[in-house]
Amino acid sequence: MNKILSTLLLVCAIFSGVFSQDNMEVPLPRPAQLIWQNAELAALVCWDMHVFDGEFYVQSKVRITPVKDYNTFNPQKYDMDQWIKSLKDAGFKIAIFTVSHETGFFFHQSDATPYCMIALKWQDGKGDILRDFKTSCDKYGILPGVYIGTRWNAFYGIHDFKVHGNNQFAENRQKHYNVMIEKIVKEIFTNYGDWTMVWFDGGAHGPEQGGPDVLSVFEKYQPNCLFYHNLQRADMRWGGSETGTVPYPCWGTFPYPSTGAGESAKKEILANNFQLLKTGDPNGVYYMPAMSDAPLRGNGGHDWFWEPNQERLVFPLENLVEKYYSSVGHNTTLILGVNPNAEGLMPDPDVKRLKEFGDEIKRRFSNPIATTSGNGEKFVLKLPQMQKVNQIVLMENIANGERIRKFILEGKTKKGWQTIFEGSCVGHKFIHRFDPLALSEIRLKIYESKAEPQIEKLAVYNIEN
Repeated sequence: MNKILSTLLLVCAIFSGVFSQDNMEVPLPRPAQLIWQNAELAALVCWDMHVFDGEFYVQSKVRITPVKDYNTFNPQKYDMDQWIKSLKDAGFKIAIFTVSHETGFFFHQSDATPYCMIALKWQDGKGDILRDFKTSCDKYGILPGVYIGTRWNAFYGIHDFKVHGNNQFAENRQKHYNVMIEKIVKEIFTNYGDWTMVWFDGGAHGPEQGGPDVLSVFEKYQPNCLFYHNLQRADMRWGGSETGTVPYPCWGTFPYPSTGAGESAKKEILANNFQLLKTGDPNGVYYMPAMSDAPLRGNGGHDWFWEPNQERLVFPLENLVEKYYSSVGHNTTLILGVNPNAEGLMPDPDVKRLKEFGDEIKRRFSNPIATTSGNGEKFVLKLPQMQKVNQIVLMENIANGERIRKFILEGKTKKGWQTIFEGSCVGHKFIHRFDPLALSEIRLKIYESKAEPQIEKLAVYNIEN
């Protein structure tokens, strides 16, 4: 009996080793990365002091010019629930708030800097936009993220991470700034509960580069959160443009553990207009999915922050739908930048468009003709009857890594099997659109994979545009 048991244990150990070897060949996502990709839609809520100054936003100017009067911040109709409900209606699963941007003002109650909500006449200095944001996200079932700008700070004279100068004054100011930022980050990470992600805009230089040590603070107080990013670590990567799209294929794996500050720390990342960020690398040893980001007000402009009389820039519904196909449908999460106005509300045209977008995505993908799932290299999905099909959604179980490397989709017509698409990357989600075909069956064949393919979902649709 003991011999049999020993043999069984040995066999189990051998097979366990084999499967472990398979899994080691395919980088696996952290739980926070799974949450990120499963969310599919995220909103970046952009607010800063220059929304209230009556002047057109020019980023290069804002980075070097302190705010004339921070008490111009006076949103008379401020309603955080209105913001977050508009995001919920659009189908966003994650919302990220800019607690600070390039003016250097922090929208929370801070003991580390006087340049925060405490300084305002508004709400007698007792307001806390970050806390309101977190509370409203919890109320509406949105996962909260926080965006912290440390690379530029016009109030403290920080430009591209540094106090400029080579003297004792600059050195002392840099030390002061670094300690202040570390304290602020600790406040944000300890006083507001758990965050789903933290976004350090433009990266966050650490002590090795003369900057604050935000990574160790993050790892101590928010270990289950998504980190983006510094020279040492990135849990996701920029998709190489601010168009809200990436090309196909776009792999969730990457050859480096970080993308660097300014997305160009390595010449390989900068090359060919950030091509590596856009496509990823199927042989990359780090799991680092891409994001596709764009401002909602980007139709002929590029407004991340609210400006008056710019409603014409809100993307038409058809443009947003196209972005969805070329972002979520290409294995990335779509981030749309939304911008509350100077009254403290999400503008009506933006709210209307967000609702239309959410409704349209539901209309398109809520009722598949047929679905299947499972493990293996071949799947045949029989339809209820011969009928028109024009879209296919394919999803891997990425919890066990991106395994598929080469596949073909076929449809059975009255004349026999017809090739619909030959592809490589599936990842979290791949959506393929094609001219309508009358089909009775859909067939998926996987010709090459790193381990046994695990199909989370194969679904077919006939969607009227």
